[in-house]
Amino acid sequence: MQPELNLFSLNGKVIVITGASSGIGRQCALTCNDLGAFVILTGRNKERLEETFSLLKYSDNALYYAVDLTDYENVPGLVDTIISRNLIINGIIHSAGISPTLPFKMITPEKLNIFFQTNVFAGINLTRLLFRSSLICDKASIVFIASVMGFLGENAKSLYGMTKGALIAAVKSLAVEYANRAIRVNAVSPGVVETPMSEKSAYSRNEEAFQRVKELHPLGIGKPQDVANACAYLLSDASRWVTGTNLVIDGGYSAH
Repeated sequence: MQPELNLFSLNGKVIVITGASSGIGRQCALTCNDLGAFVILTGRNKERLEETFSLLKYSDNALYYAVDLTDYENVPGLVDTIISRNLIINGIIHSAGISPTLPFKMITPEKLNIFFQTNVFAGINLTRLLFRSSLICDKASIVFIASVMGFLGENAKSLYGMTKGALIAAVKSLAVEYANRAIRVNAVSPGVVETPMSEKSAYSRNEEAFQRVKELHPLGIGKPQDVANACAYLLSDASRWVTGTNLVIDGGYSAH
């Protein structure tokens, strides 16, 4: 009798992970690598990307490429590297992003452009290039890291919410467009997670504000592993019938 296939395994899959130099992106890299995937790590900071690479359990099953995905002229270099390695992509996690806390009256056209470039356009452009280069195989899975701010309101989070809401909207149409190839496209929306990005937030520097944020999450503040585990599920064959959805991982924040 043959052993039962582990549908949650990522063994043999090639996964691209953006924003892999820290936080959720770094944990996604470690988790996917642990589960057997060959991981292609990208990030702007080469030193931090190398640190992620050094933490991998199976570093011989990985490569990294330092690039700013908003520098569109240099992004094709990443695509060329994947082509040169004869790799076909089974999955993508778009984790690169920034989290502004900014009162509405302080938003400018320049800030709108910067945050949309980083949180929306960069990931969409890379995905477009990978599709055009025929590097994404049938039955692949694409995951965009969005946020609960993409569908819930919070003080001074309108700009951040707009960018994440755009991703949540985009996955629905992309899921329909590529369903004929059984390519699945989903979003994951975390609540507040303990990352270097969240530690720089205004509420993290104020104990009263931090307690308020913590109380809004019935199960407490999340860990990067909580989000990475959800992404791993969406990349695995166990989620073969899941597409065009937004998986909320927020410790109960949106249950209020």
